Amino acid sequence: MLRADDQRWILQWTAGVWLVFGLAPNIVAGLGDPGLWPYWSAALVCVLALSYGIALRFPASRTWFLGVLVVGVGVGAFLRGGNAALFIVSVPHFWIFAGGPRRAIELSGAAAVSAVAGAVLRTGEVLTGNVVVTVLGYLASVLLGLAVLRVVRRSEERAARLDAELRATREQLANAHRREGAVEERERLAREIHDTLAQGFASIVVLAEAARSGLGEHDDHTSARQLRSIELTARENLAEARALVGASPAAGVVSGSIAETLRRTLDRFREDTGITTHDELTDIDCDQQTRIGLLRATQESLANVRKHAAASTVGLVLSEHPHGIELEITDDGRGFTVADSRGFGLDGMRRRLSELGGDLTITSSPGDGTRVLALLPPTAARHAEEGAG
Repeated sequence: MLRADDQRWILQWTAGVWLVFGLAPNIVAGLGDPGLWPYWSAALVCVLALSYGIALRFPASRTWFLGVLVVGVGVGAFLRGGNAALFIVSVPHFWIFAGGPRRAIELSGAAAVSAVAGAVLRTGEVLTGNVVVTVLGYLASVLLGLAVLRVVRRSEERAARLDAELRATREQLANAHRREGAVEERERLAREIHDTLAQGFASIVVLAEAARSGLGEHDDHTSARQLRSIELTARENLAEARALVGASPAAGVVSGSIAETLRRTLDRFREDTGITTHDELTDIDCDQQTRIGLLRATQESLANVRKHAAASTVGLVLSEHPHGIELEITDDGRGFTVADSRGFGLDGMRRRLSELGGDLTITSSPGDGTRVLALLPPTAARHAEEGAG
């Protein structure tokens, strides 16, 4: 199917050729005719031109225009004693306006017969040059029209195939994007559950076991502290669960000063484990996602200390530098070989910091403790200030 611009260009081009090589020569050639013949030539040109304009303005009248053209070609041939040029330049109109190849062949054939009849009536001769050119022009137009039509149909079929392939490719790409989005969402939820609910439940299990084992020792103060810690952890898990199924995960879970949030987390860790802690926490103004990233890195690191390190001391340092925000968690535990570590928590921490444009460095070796360094770019610290400005 031709585009509207292409159709307009074809109509303009054929109209120009028809005017210059078909209609105008009839007026020029008729100037030297005797009597009223020049007026008849001019009238013919005016009728054909007016009919063409009406056909363009009112598409429903195009069949009527082709009938006028058939008669006009014959009249033109009669006035000039043969007018093969007018017939040949008029042929494209039949292929454009007829509505199909069969009708175009029939109507252009009728125009050829009309042209031959007009020439024979005027000259009385059958085998003139104009007659021969008219017949040959008609045959050539049929062959050329069918060939062009075949090429156009093949192009349209090819365009239709390409369009179908393009739609199929777009659909496949959309499905791939949806699958990729689903995988990313599952990974995000898995990371959030691991960093929040799973860690909280692990703490509850450890505290519950400790509280149960202390029941026989009649240490009411320790049991009460452990039960209070269980209650706080359960409440935090409930808040985390509600945030995970809400519109904005973790919204409201980390609010206020990041330094105070990390200090509360470290204090809870000390109460639950009895491990000595020390901290140097700078109160940094940063956005919610950055606070969540810093908190999750701290929670994951402290959970690993509790489960694996057998440490006696843990340090937490939060500082801001020109090159960015630094969070350092150290312990004096048993350490490990970093290259052999394949934990989900460490990988999740790396991905979370990477999404914020940051990086994670872990330094450790067996017997030498562990140092976890999270670095976030300075843009994360300025984000809140830019939003407020």
